[in-house]
Amino acid sequence: MTMNHALVYSPDMPQYKFNDDHPFSPLRQQITFDLLLEMGAISDDKLVPSRMATDEEIMLVHDQHYLEAVKAAGKGELSIGVANNYGLGTEDTPIFDHMHEASATLVGGTLQAVETVLSGKASHAFHLGGGLHHGFQGKASGFCVYNDSAIAIEYARKHFGARVLYVDTDAHHGDGVQFSFYEEPDVCTLSIHETGRYLFPGTGSVGEKGAGQGYGTSINIPVDAFTEDDSFLHCYETALREAAEFFKPDVIFTLNGADAHYFDPLTHLSLSIEAYKAIPAIAHQVAHDYCEGRWIAVGGGGYDMWRVVPRAWAAIWLEMSEQTQLYEQNCPEKWRSRWGASAPIELPTKWQDPEHMYAPIPRRPEIEEKNTRSLEKALFHIRNEKRPGV
Repeated sequence: MTMNHALVYSPDMPQYKFNDDHPFSPLRQQITFDLLLEMGAISDDKLVPSRMATDEEIMLVHDQHYLEAVKAAGKGELSIGVANNYGLGTEDTPIFDHMHEASATLVGGTLQAVETVLSGKASHAFHLGGGLHHGFQGKASGFCVYNDSAIAIEYARKHFGARVLYVDTDAHHGDGVQFSFYEEPDVCTLSIHETGRYLFPGTGSVGEKGAGQGYGTSINIPVDAFTEDDSFLHCYETALREAAEFFKPDVIFTLNGADAHYFDPLTHLSLSIEAYKAIPAIAHQVAHDYCEGRWIAVGGGGYDMWRVVPRAWAAIWLEMSEQTQLYEQNCPEKWRSRWGASAPIELPTKWQDPEHMYAPIPRRPEIEEKNTRSLEKALFHIRNEKRPGV
């Protein structure tokens, strides 16, 4: 090993930006990186530059007709009718200039993280810009043009023969990744997310367990609206440890959406920043317990980009680089001054959320009981079935 952890980040690469009003803003990465920089948590020797994925790499998951449509759309050469057939030009996934180049660079960053870990250059790698889990083989969906996570997993299988445990804690179900590997026995997808009764994409029920040779390799825990830290973390840690014991992965790949936080404007969960410290800490430990520390992390959703996303994603790096003592510091004043001028709300001063952030949840016991039942149903098959491929 030449280093234990690496951060993939290239500020000068094409921006994956739909428009100024779209909630999926590339500023999230810049604000997070700057927070880590001002904290003194990053050194140049830990940085890995991104690159642009090749067409062949993108087509590990996406078909060629879709790839050509994305290229044409980014040049203004695709009619809106044809674009809509590919999920492009919609309110969720508008067309923007150089769409292919920006999307391919985002994919390339996640591939760099895979290469860094699986080639043995580092045990852990984090790509801030990754985490587009809704993209399908021939269609964009939910802010996602190319599915970097699915491409990266297939790349890990093809080039390194790796068994991959994919762990998705975004509030939205990781549908595009799950269905890319729904019949594959050497990829296990674990998603804990807000129930699809209330939230896009509406999938991710406990009954989605995989098919054919892949039966048992899809694990879904839909949690109820207004779920809080303790219930979410109990479901997450229990499922992650049992999935790792069941599946015996070579590497853990985590997608770390920050949109289950109470402040997030697009979801209905009630997590605090304490949960976002615990999530990577548990993943870190499980990676060392089950796959010699090999851990790849990407970002994901998260739409309170001022108060939540910077701290939640910075926590991944602080855990990965074993610098969690920095939680004892206040958020740097230089960081708050620099970004506070643009923010419509006051930036946080501390790593803790404010006390009494929300009123007590009146249905807490009922919510926790429902979540526990979902967890038990989700894990029933791996507790009672033989391991896939055995």
